[in-house]
Amino acid sequence: MAKKVTKKTAAKKTASKKPTPSKASATPGALNTKGKFYLGKLHDLKKNQKTDELVLYDPADLTTHGVVFGMTGSGKTGLCIGILEEAALQGIPALMIDPKGDITNLLLHFPNLQPADFEPWINPDEAKRAGQDVQTAAAATAQLWSKGLADWGIGPERIQALADSAEFAVYTPGSDAGYPVSILASLQAPQEDWNEHREAIRERIASTATAILGLVGFDDVDPVKSREHILLANLFEQAWSAGRDLGLGDLIRQVQNPPISKLGVLDLDQFFPAKERGALALRLNNILAAPSFQTWLEGTPLEIEKLLYTKDGKPRHSIFLLSHLSDAERMFFITLLYSAVETWMRNQRGSGALRALVYFDEIHGYLPPVKEPPSKAPMLRMLKQARAFGVGQLLATQNPVDVDYKALSNAGSWFIGKLQTDRDKERLLDGLEGAAPGAFKRSDYDKQISALDKRVFLLHNVHERQPVIFYTRWAMNYLAGPLTRSQIPALNKLASGAAVLAAKASKPSSSKEEPQMNSETGALGHRPIVPSGVQEIFMPAALGLEAAAQASRRSLPADAKRIGLAYRPALLAQAQVRILQRKYNLDFETHKAALVTDVPARGLRWEDFEHDPVEERSLEGRPQDDEAVYADLSGTLADGAQLKIMERDFADWVYRASEVQVWANDELKVYAGPELTREEFAALCAQEAQAKSNQEVEKAKQKFETQIKNLQKKLEKERRDLSQDEQKANQRNIEAMGTHLENVIGLFAGRSRRLTTSLTKHRMSSEAKARVEDSKATITSLEKEMEAMGDEVQQALEAIDARWDAVADKITQIPIAAARKDIYVSTFGVVWLPYHRVSVGGREVEIPAYE
Repeated sequence: MAKKVTKKTAAKKTASKKPTPSKASATPGALNTKGKFYLGKLHDLKKNQKTDELVLYDPADLTTHGVVFGMTGSGKTGLCIGILEEAALQGIPALMIDPKGDITNLLLHFPNLQPADFEPWINPDEAKRAGQDVQTAAAATAQLWSKGLADWGIGPERIQALADSAEFAVYTPGSDAGYPVSILASLQAPQEDWNEHREAIRERIASTATAILGLVGFDDVDPVKSREHILLANLFEQAWSAGRDLGLGDLIRQVQNPPISKLGVLDLDQFFPAKERGALALRLNNILAAPSFQTWLEGTPLEIEKLLYTKDGKPRHSIFLLSHLSDAERMFFITLLYSAVETWMRNQRGSGALRALVYFDEIHGYLPPVKEPPSKAPMLRMLKQARAFGVGQLLATQNPVDVDYKALSNAGSWFIGKLQTDRDKERLLDGLEGAAPGAFKRSDYDKQISALDKRVFLLHNVHERQPVIFYTRWAMNYLAGPLTRSQIPALNKLASGAAVLAAKASKPSSSKEEPQMNSETGALGHRPIVPSGVQEIFMPAALGLEAAAQASRRSLPADAKRIGLAYRPALLAQAQVRILQRKYNLDFETHKAALVTDVPARGLRWEDFEHDPVEERSLEGRPQDDEAVYADLSGTLADGAQLKIMERDFADWVYRASEVQVWANDELKVYAGPELTREEFAALCAQEAQAKSNQEVEKAKQKFETQIKNLQKKLEKERRDLSQDEQKANQRNIEAMGTHLENVIGLFAGRSRRLTTSLTKHRMSSEAKARVEDSKATITSLEKEMEAMGDEVQQALEAIDARWDAVADKITQIPIAAARKDIYVSTFGVVWLPYHRVSVGGREVEIPAYE
C-alpha cells in the first residue's frame, strides 16, 4: 500500500530581501516560481492552517549550506526530496548520500500518474494490511497523488519537466545491485601542482589514509600518533608529490617494503618494525583479496565531473545507496566521496550561484561534536570553503543532539521540523543561538518550534530578516519509503531504460588431484559442477593445522602429516533484515544465517541450523589451494530447482523469525528499538518524564505564585495597619490618662465640666485597643493561610513528580515484524568448507580448517 502523505517536501527559502511568501499562481500549468525553489505555503501557527501564499527560496542561498532537522514522521525526507526536485528543475546537478534507501524515491516520477506506474512500487504487505490487493492500492495511490499535486498547483507538465531535467541514477558502492563505483580514481595522484596545492593535497591524503585504516578495523585513528597513519600518509605523499598513482596493490607492497628509510629522525625499522608492518600489510591484503571487495574496483570511477554531468553537459542526480554496507564501509566511501568532491571543487572557478549540491540524508555519526571520524575533516572543510566555488551542502538529521553545532554554524539555512524530545529542542536552540547573527529571541523560537506539526517547518535563513513558518508542498516523486537492494536494478531501468546489470558468473577452477579413497573421509575427487544459477562460495581456511586441531579438540601424534586440503559442500543462507516502523522511531537492522552441512530433501527446520552470520567480505570466490580435492555434490545441493524453492522457504523463515520487541512508553510517546537495554530505555523515559514534570511544575508555580503574592500583600497591609493602630492606641491611652488627671484636680477645684471629655477619651482609647486586637487576629489568620498555602504547593509539586515518575515506569514491549520487502537474502548457495587432510598411522583424517 502506498505510503500516504509521508511528504517531506522541499526546504524553503525566499528571495534575497524578504522571506518570500510569494503570491505567484498555483494553478496547474501556470505555476511560476521565478527561478526559485517552490517549497510550500506559509503556515499560520496560531490558526494551525496553511495560507495561499507560496514560499519560494533562492537557490543561491544554499551556497552557504543548509541543515534540516526533524524526527521520524516530521516530513523531513519529503522536504529534502522537494528541494532536490527543485534543484533538478533549475538544472543544478546533485550528489546524494543515501544511508537508508529513502532518497531512491527521487526516481519515482510518473508524469502520466497512472495506476500501472505505481503498481510495481506498492508494498504488498501494506496493501494486505489495508484490506486491498496491489492493483487496488495502486489505483488509490495514483488518485491520491493526482489530487495532492493538483491541490498544490502542480500538473503533469511539471513532472515531465522534472523527468527531462536531469539524468537520475542509483549507485551502489561495493555491490552490483545498482551501478557499482570504482574507488581506484580516489587513489590516483591529484592533477594539481604539488608545490602550489601542498596543504590541500595533504588534507586529502590524511582523509584517504584514515578511511583505509578504518576499513580494516582501526578506529579513532590519530594522524599524529598512529604509526599506521603516518606510514600510509608518507607513502601517499611520496607517490603523489611525484605525480604517481598509488593503487591498493602497490600500497600493500610498499607497506611491507617502503621506499623510504626514515620517518622523522628515526630509522624506519625502529619507528615501525618490519614484523608489525607485515601484520598491517596482511590486514590490507585481506580486504583486497576478498571476492566481495572486487566490486569496489569495478564500475563508474569516482570522478565528480562525470557524476555531475553527462558528456553532453546534462545535469546528473547521482544517488549513492549505502544501506547494504557495514558501518566501516560506509565511513570509507563517504570519506573518499567528500575528498573527491573537495578536489574537484578546488579546480573550479569561483561562483556566487549554486553550481552543485551535495545532499547527505543522515549525518548522525559522521559530523559528531567531539569525536573525529574520517568523514568529519573533509565535511568541515567543505562547510567552510565550498561557498566560494558555488557548491552547497544540504545536511539532514533526526538526531539533533549528536551533531557538531560549531561546524553547523557555517550553515546559512536551518530548516527545523517537529522534534521528538525537549532535549532535542534545547540542544538545537543552543546551536542556533550560537549560529544566528544579531538578535536571537530564544523564547520566540522555542514557542514556534514547540508548535510545529507534521510537514510544518521553521526556516531560519541568514539572508533574511526573520524566520518563516511554512507547510511543505506535495512531492512530485512517489514516496514509496526505503527501497531495498533487490529493487534497485528495476529502479535504474525505470530511470534510464537501460537493461538491468548482469550478475557475474564465477568460473570454476580445476583440480589436478585424482580421486582417492580413505577410511574416514569417503570419496574425494575433482571439483564438482554447481547447478547453473546457484551461488558458489568458499569458506576461507583460516586455521593452520595446529590451531585447527586445538579447535577440534584433537591431539595430533608425532607422525601426523598434512597432505593437503579438502573441500566439503554445505548450504549457506544469510539474510539482511531491516525493520522500519516510523511510528515507533524504529530503524533496526539485523542478520539471520543458517549453515546446513547435511541438507535434507524436504522439511528443513532452519531454526535447527541457525548460525552466527559469516562476514561476507571474508568469503572467497575461488579455492585457497588449487591442488585441493572435493567431496561429491549430490542430493539437494545438486538440484538447482530445489535450491530455489529452499531459498524462498529460507526467506519465509527469516520473515517469521525476525520479529523484534520495541520498547514503548505510550503516554510519553517515547519508543526505542531492541538495541537498548531496559535500563537504558528506562533512563530515556525518566529523562522525558522529568522534562514534562518540569513543564507542569512551572505552570503550577505560576498559578500558586499569584495566590501567594495576594496573601503577602494582605499580610503586609495588615502589618502596616497594626503598626498604625498600636501607635494610635498608645496616643489615646496617654490622652485618656491626662484628661482623667485634669478631672480629678477639677473636682477639688470645683470645675466638673471636663468629666464628659474624660469619658470620651476613654471610649476612644478602648476602640483603638480593639482595632489592634482585630489586626493581630487577622495577621495570625493570614500567616496560617500562608503556611497552609505552602503545604498545598509542596503537596501539589510532589504529586506532579510522583505522577510523572509513575508514567515513566509504564514501560511495555511491542512486537514488530519486518516487511517482506525489507528482507534481503544476501547469500544463498553452496559453500565449500575447507578441511586439512592429515595422514595419521596410515589412515587419512580430516580436521576443519575454518573458524
